[in-house]
Amino acid sequence: MMNTVYTPQELDDKDPLKAKISEFSLPDNTIYLDGNSLGPLPTCAEKRASEVVCNQWGQDLITSWNKHKWISLPQTVGNKIGKLIGANEGQVVCCDSISVNLFKVLSAAIKMHPERKVIATTQDNFPTDIYMVQGLLSLLGDEYSLRFIEEDKIETSLTDDIAVLMLTQVNFRSGKKLDMSGITSLAHEKGILTLWDLAHSAGAFPVALDECNVDFAVGCTYKYLNGGPGAPAFIYVAERHQADYQQPLSGWMGHNAPFDFVPDYVPAANVQQNLCGTPGIIGMSILDASLSIFDDVSLKAIDDKSKKLQAYFVSELQHANLLDLFDVISPAIQERGSQIALAHDDAYAICQAWIEAGVIADFRAPNVLRVGIAPLYLRFEDISNAVRKLKVIMTENVFKEVRFQSKHSVT
Repeated sequence: MMNTVYTPQELDDKDPLKAKISEFSLPDNTIYLDGNSLGPLPTCAEKRASEVVCNQWGQDLITSWNKHKWISLPQTVGNKIGKLIGANEGQVVCCDSISVNLFKVLSAAIKMHPERKVIATTQDNFPTDIYMVQGLLSLLGDEYSLRFIEEDKIETSLTDDIAVLMLTQVNFRSGKKLDMSGITSLAHEKGILTLWDLAHSAGAFPVALDECNVDFAVGCTYKYLNGGPGAPAFIYVAERHQADYQQPLSGWMGHNAPFDFVPDYVPAANVQQNLCGTPGIIGMSILDASLSIFDDVSLKAIDDKSKKLQAYFVSELQHANLLDLFDVISPAIQERGSQIALAHDDAYAICQAWIEAGVIADFRAPNVLRVGIAPLYLRFEDISNAVRKLKVIMTENVFKEVRFQSKHSVT
């Protein structure tokens, strides 16, 4: 029996998520393959921004803390995120940035295992995660240490002197997805607390924090959750830990009764303890609106389409005779997140030439062209056109032109 070959337009017609693209404000003549770095603008977020600035802030002023429930927005948004990462209510709060939230969790977790002095992670973890550990260790003293373990040897590198195992579920360069359930289980057998960074997971595919018995997690919201540049991050503390958990950034919003204005700090006995200063209401309100994009679609459907788009991208590279020009450093499709990493000595210049041609991807040092697959607004026709433009760049050596060699401040 012959396999049926569909055109990209026919594949788009058969796509159950095809209507979702209309919910985004995308620029004309642009194919966006960088949603794994910054998601595009949802139209509902654009409307909410105007509503919050012009009406809630502009007209209702300070009464909006009660009238529009600004004060409970971190918990409201946190619970919405919780539904997307497999967490029951009361375990996720929206606040600060991943970096700040990592400091909170690491500090609290170390206190919960005072006899253990090691924080373990992988050397290819996202640098800010490592930097935050290094900063914390400078405060804790020489008896504490950071231990690097190899990404493909995590399971055999767990020892009973490790207090916290800090991992990012999806490697930011290669897209490799770690086995959250298996690693967490093995860590717990050694008495190790687990901290998972979900920067490249939340909104991209199903995550099951409660089911996997994860202890703590952090994540950002400006990638697959489309919260906007600098959108507030989130933090997850499993309910079973909240009574013993105490993070050191004791700001007034994390107080058990912030409006009593007493001089002594008494932490909230729940995930709200992770709040510090006054939340950024404009950014959080925009994020709140953006999350409504997920109301009528499952993460499984998103993941299914992502895998189809990824397979189609690789197939198109092969048909265009481009696959041999790159080293695909991402693992097999079932073992990676929603991105594909292509290594090439001239990856930066190729990326810049692709952007000039109307295809926005991104570069990660030292030599990675990173292609983000965000199924809510990407079409098969977009993938086909992106590869067609890449073929011109590669076969005509466009990327070697001088203007593509100079690196911008943000790569």
